[in-house]
Amino acid sequence: MWIYEKKLEFPVKIRNSNPQAAKIIISQLGGPDGETGAATRYLNQRYSMPNRRVIGILTDVGTEAAEMHL
Repeated sequence: MWIYEKKLEFPVKIRNSNPQAAKIIISQLGGPDGETGAATRYLNQRYSMPNRRVIGILTDVGTEAAEMHL
């Protein structure tokens, strides 16, 4: 058995957005085998899950993966 605790490892505070820097970062991490691709797959899989608890976990894992690598 495992215990799932919904909490971010680090607080996230976005003060200023920079679309140009975001484009460069995503181009480096994106693609079918990149971290952004994995996060997107987690977020897309949540729509086919019948169990609402699993939906929440996939959402949190996908969001956390995207935040950690961007």
